[in-house]
Amino acid sequence: MTNDDDPDDHEVPVRVADDIDGDRRNRLESEAERALKGIDTGIVDVLAWMLETETRSRIYVFLRKHPHSTSEEVAEGTGLYPSTVREALADMHDEDIVSRAKRESDTAGNNPYEYEAIPPSSLVGDMIGGLQDQLNGVMNLDRRLHGKEPTSDSEPITIHVDDPVEPDDDGEEGDEGREGSGDDDREEED
Repeated sequence: MTNDDDPDDHEVPVRVADDIDGDRRNRLESEAERALKGIDTGIVDVLAWMLETETRSRIYVFLRKHPHSTSEEVAEGTGLYPSTVREALADMHDEDIVSRAKRESDTAGNNPYEYEAIPPSSLVGDMIGGLQDQLNGVMNLDRRLHGKEPTSDSEPITIHVDDPVEPDDDGEEGDEGREGSGDDDREEED
Protein backbone atom coordinates (compact mmCIF):
# COMPACT_ATOMS: atom_id res chain seq x y z
CA MET A 1 0.00 0.00 0.00
CA THR A 2 1.46 3.36 -0.96
CA ASN A 3 0.94 6.65 0.86
CA ASP A 4 -1.50 7.56 -1.91
CA ASP A 5 -3.62 4.56 -0.89
CA ASP A 6 -3.78 5.51 2.80
CA PRO A 7 -7.51 5.84 3.63
CA ASP A 8 -6.74 8.61 6.14
CA ASP A 9 -5.40 10.77 3.30
CA HIS A 10 -8.68 10.82 1.35
CA GLU A 11 -10.51 14.10 1.49
CA VAL A 12 -14.20 14.13 2.15
CA PRO A 13 -16.02 16.52 -0.19
CA VAL A 14 -17.58 19.37 1.73
CA ARG A 15 -20.58 21.31 0.54
CA VAL A 16 -21.48 24.65 2.10
CA ALA A 17 -24.45 26.76 1.02
CA ASP A 18 -23.84 29.03 -1.97
CA ASP A 19 -25.41 32.14 -0.43
CA ILE A 20 -22.66 32.66 2.18
CA ASP A 21 -20.09 35.44 1.73
CA GLY A 22 -16.51 34.44 0.82
CA ASP A 23 -14.77 34.71 4.21
CA ARG A 24 -17.51 32.95 6.13
CA ARG A 25 -17.83 30.31 3.41
CA ASN A 26 -14.08 29.58 3.59
CA ARG A 27 -14.21 29.32 7.39
CA LEU A 28 -17.21 26.95 7.31
CA GLU A 29 -15.60 24.75 4.65
CA SER A 30 -12.38 24.65 6.66
CA GLU A 31 -14.27 23.68 9.84
CA ALA A 32 -16.23 20.99 7.99
CA GLU A 33 -13.06 19.51 6.48
CA ARG A 34 -11.35 19.57 9.88
CA ALA A 35 -14.30 17.74 11.47
CA LEU A 36 -13.89 14.80 9.09
CA LYS A 37 -10.08 14.85 8.78
CA GLY A 38 -8.64 11.39 9.12
CA ILE A 39 -11.96 9.65 8.43
CA ASP A 40 -11.96 7.37 5.39
CA THR A 41 -14.49 8.55 2.80
CA GLY A 42 -15.86 5.02 2.63
CA ILE A 43 -16.76 5.15 6.32
CA VAL A 44 -18.43 8.53 5.87
CA ASP A 45 -20.38 7.13 2.91
CA VAL A 46 -21.55 4.10 4.91
CA LEU A 47 -22.54 6.32 7.82
CA ALA A 48 -24.43 8.61 5.43
CA TRP A 49 -26.27 5.55 4.13
CA MET A 50 -26.99 4.23 7.63
CA LEU A 51 -28.04 7.61 9.02
CA GLU A 52 -29.83 8.65 5.81
CA THR A 53 -27.87 11.86 5.12
CA GLU A 54 -24.32 13.19 5.00
CA THR A 55 -25.38 15.92 7.44
CA ARG A 56 -26.36 13.35 10.05
CA SER A 57 -23.16 11.37 9.47
CA ARG A 58 -21.04 14.50 9.99
CA ILE A 59 -22.92 15.27 13.21
CA TYR A 60 -22.50 11.66 14.39
CA VAL A 61 -18.74 11.66 13.73
CA PHE A 62 -18.33 15.04 15.44
CA LEU A 63 -20.24 13.86 18.53
CA ARG A 64 -18.22 10.65 18.74
CA LYS A 65 -15.07 12.78 18.80
CA HIS A 66 -16.55 15.56 20.96
CA PRO A 67 -19.19 14.11 23.32
CA HIS A 68 -21.24 16.49 25.47
CA SER A 69 -21.31 19.18 22.77
CA THR A 70 -24.13 21.67 22.37
CA SER A 71 -25.90 22.19 19.05
CA GLU A 72 -23.99 25.45 18.66
CA GLU A 73 -20.66 23.66 19.15
CA VAL A 74 -21.70 20.96 16.66
CA ALA A 75 -22.65 23.61 14.09
CA GLU A 76 -19.35 25.41 14.55
CA GLY A 77 -17.31 22.20 14.45
CA THR A 78 -19.02 20.76 11.36
CA GLY A 79 -19.56 23.94 9.38
CA LEU A 80 -23.30 23.24 9.12
CA TYR A 81 -26.04 25.82 9.62
CA PRO A 82 -27.17 25.96 13.27
CA SER A 83 -30.81 25.43 12.27
CA THR A 84 -29.84 22.36 10.22
CA VAL A 85 -27.91 20.95 13.18
CA ARG A 86 -30.77 21.59 15.64
CA GLU A 87 -33.29 19.86 13.36
CA ALA A 88 -30.99 16.87 12.71
CA LEU A 89 -30.15 16.52 16.43
CA ALA A 90 -33.85 16.55 17.33
CA ASP A 91 -34.54 13.78 14.81
CA MET A 92 -31.48 11.80 15.86
CA HIS A 93 -32.57 12.10 19.52
CA ASP A 94 -36.07 10.87 18.64
CA GLU A 95 -34.44 7.88 16.91
CA ASP A 96 -32.12 7.18 19.90
CA ILE A 97 -28.99 7.85 17.85
CA VAL A 98 -27.95 10.61 20.24
CA SER A 99 -28.75 11.24 23.88
CA ARG A 100 -29.06 14.66 25.43
CA ALA A 101 -28.94 16.21 28.86
CA LYS A 102 -29.07 19.80 30.09
CA ARG A 103 -25.62 21.34 30.56
CA GLU A 104 -24.99 22.09 34.20
CA SER A 105 -24.28 25.74 34.92
CA ASP A 106 -23.90 27.82 38.07
CA THR A 107 -25.11 30.93 36.27
CA ALA A 108 -28.67 31.98 35.68
CA GLY A 109 -30.03 31.70 32.20
CA ASN A 110 -30.44 29.15 29.49
CA ASN A 111 -28.73 25.79 29.99
CA PRO A 112 -28.45 24.25 26.52
CA TYR A 113 -28.61 20.55 25.81
CA GLU A 114 -25.38 18.59 25.50
CA TYR A 115 -25.47 15.74 23.01
CA GLU A 116 -23.64 12.44 22.84
CA ALA A 117 -23.79 9.86 20.02
CA ILE A 118 -24.39 6.17 20.71
CA PRO A 119 -21.42 3.85 20.20
CA PRO A 120 -20.88 2.58 16.65
CA SER A 121 -21.58 -0.99 17.82
CA SER A 122 -25.06 0.10 18.97
CA LEU A 123 -25.69 1.93 15.71
CA VAL A 124 -24.67 -1.14 13.70
CA GLY A 125 -26.50 -3.52 16.05
CA ASP A 126 -29.77 -1.61 15.67
CA MET A 127 -29.46 -1.67 11.91
CA ILE A 128 -28.49 -5.35 11.76
CA GLY A 129 -31.73 -6.45 13.44
CA GLY A 130 -33.81 -4.94 10.64
CA LEU A 131 -31.44 -6.20 7.96
CA GLN A 132 -31.55 -9.72 9.38
CA ASP A 133 -35.37 -9.68 9.30
CA GLN A 134 -35.37 -8.46 5.70
CA LEU A 135 -32.85 -11.08 4.57
CA ASN A 136 -34.80 -13.85 6.29
CA GLY A 137 -37.93 -12.56 4.56
CA VAL A 138 -36.19 -13.01 1.21
CA MET A 139 -34.93 -16.46 2.23
CA ASN A 140 -38.54 -17.45 3.04
CA LEU A 141 -40.00 -16.16 -0.22
CA ASP A 142 -40.74 -19.63 -1.60
CA ARG A 143 -42.34 -20.66 1.69
CA ARG A 144 -44.67 -17.64 1.56
CA LEU A 145 -45.42 -18.14 -2.14
CA HIS A 146 -46.68 -21.64 -1.28
CA GLY A 147 -48.92 -20.33 1.51
CA LYS A 148 -46.73 -21.47 4.40
CA GLU A 149 -45.84 -19.22 7.30
CA PRO A 150 -42.16 -19.02 8.24
CA THR A 151 -41.20 -20.65 11.52
CA SER A 152 -38.28 -19.93 13.80
CA ASP A 153 -36.48 -22.84 12.10
CA SER A 154 -36.96 -21.17 8.71
CA GLU A 155 -34.87 -18.12 9.59
CA PRO A 156 -31.43 -19.25 8.42
CA ILE A 157 -29.68 -15.91 8.70
CA THR A 158 -28.37 -14.76 12.05
CA ILE A 159 -26.08 -11.76 12.25
CA HIS A 160 -24.18 -11.11 15.49
CA VAL A 161 -22.27 -7.93 16.35
CA ASP A 162 -19.57 -7.91 19.02
CA ASP A 163 -18.39 -4.66 20.53
CA PRO A 164 -14.77 -3.91 19.69
CA VAL A 165 -12.22 -3.85 22.49
CA GLU A 166 -11.59 -0.22 23.30
CA PRO A 167 -8.22 0.94 24.68
CA ASP A 168 -8.26 2.28 28.24
CA ASP A 169 -6.93 5.75 29.04
CA ASP A 170 -3.47 4.23 29.45
CA GLY A 171 -3.61 2.70 25.94
CA GLU A 172 -4.14 -0.88 27.16
CA GLU A 173 -7.08 -2.88 25.87
CA GLY A 174 -9.71 -3.16 28.57
CA ASP A 175 -13.14 -4.67 29.07
CA GLU A 176 -14.94 -1.38 28.45
CA GLY A 177 -17.16 -1.63 25.41
CA ARG A 178 -17.19 -5.46 25.45
CA GLU A 179 -20.43 -7.30 24.93
CA GLY A 180 -22.43 -7.47 28.12
CA SER A 181 -20.75 -4.43 29.68
CA GLY A 182 -23.95 -2.42 29.56
CA ASP A 183 -22.78 0.04 26.91
CA ASP A 184 -25.72 -0.90 24.71
CA ASP A 185 -28.29 -0.06 27.38
CA ARG A 186 -29.70 3.25 26.29
CA GLU A 187 -32.25 5.00 28.41
CA GLU A 188 -33.74 8.35 27.58
CA GLU A 189 -32.47 11.10 29.85
CA ASP A 190 -35.21 13.69 29.46
